[in-house]
Amino acid sequence: MLKNFCKDKCYIIAEIGGNFKTFEEGTALMDAAAECGVDAVKLQTFKAETVASRSATFDMENTGVLSQYEFFKEYELSEDVHQRIFAYAAAKGLDCFSTPSHPDDVDFLERLGVSAHKIGSDDAVNLPFLRYVAQKKKTVLLATGMCTLEEVKESVSAMLEEGNADIVILHAVTAYPTHPEDANLLSIQTLMREFPGMAIGYSDHSLGVEACTFAAVLGAKVVEKHFTLDKNAEGPDHMHSADPEEMKQLVDRIRLFEIMRGNGIKMPAAGEAITRVNNRKSLVFKCDKKTGERICSGDIVIKRPGFGIPPKELQSVLGRAINRDMKADDVLSWEDLQ
Repeated sequence: MLKNFCKDKCYIIAEIGGNFKTFEEGTALMDAAAECGVDAVKLQTFKAETVASRSATFDMENTGVLSQYEFFKEYELSEDVHQRIFAYAAAKGLDCFSTPSHPDDVDFLERLGVSAHKIGSDDAVNLPFLRYVAQKKKTVLLATGMCTLEEVKESVSAMLEEGNADIVILHAVTAYPTHPEDANLLSIQTLMREFPGMAIGYSDHSLGVEACTFAAVLGAKVVEKHFTLDKNAEGPDHMHSADPEEMKQLVDRIRLFEIMRGNGIKMPAAGEAITRVNNRKSLVFKCDKKTGERICSGDIVIKRPGFGIPPKELQSVLGRAINRDMKADDVLSWEDLQ
């Protein structure tokens, strides 16, 4: 179980994998992420030899054509860096987990004592791998970029068959960057309807922080955003990553929304206690009246404040006598009636 996960608030992940190569660069990212108030940092655990063949290429808007093998080879993290990064994250109070790309990666992360495994969209329909990860009985965060709903159902079923229902399903779009017209954030609510017993979230590759903020408003329990210290740094993920200023803005906006969201019960707010009295209206005398006189329809107007008899009771007071002298603009109360 993720230490910082809470069902009543959105769990915010800073994805730093692919944006650093050394322990020093990783700790700088974690320091900044912690200052922004995120709940977790996430790495990527892979070996070039097991994740991509030498014929595989990237051909994306933010990369152009390049060798996947060469890219992954450049960004492999050693076991030593992994160990030190996980220890540093724990000292910072951050949850830390990773995206494995091969069973050997899973085994290594298990030896590090991870509490969760993130499945990248590239493996979202890799059923043998999903079954292997599910067998570890850890929280599984399943990114669903490039997936149809039926594929998501099939992948979730495979993990359930392995006895692991601790699954977080993340809507994602595997386009770098994801343009607004492709974000399809309503898929979050589709997944909520289809998988009512599971946490649903969003893994973002768009520019800016709006998509993550809107995802939280739509009910996402988890949001993941790539994180960088320099959006112009070398590497395909920096461009669509949040820098510290943006990440702080993202966290603050989501936390403010959670405060403003309330409990959904339609009732007066605590701050309305005074205005409920001062700003509502009551039955008020239009003219002076003597003790014992009966109230006629022409005697009453409806004005503020609201501490007297409410307007809906007008018919109940017409024809009744008053038990004291009343002046114009006096507010009528039930105690004034005989």
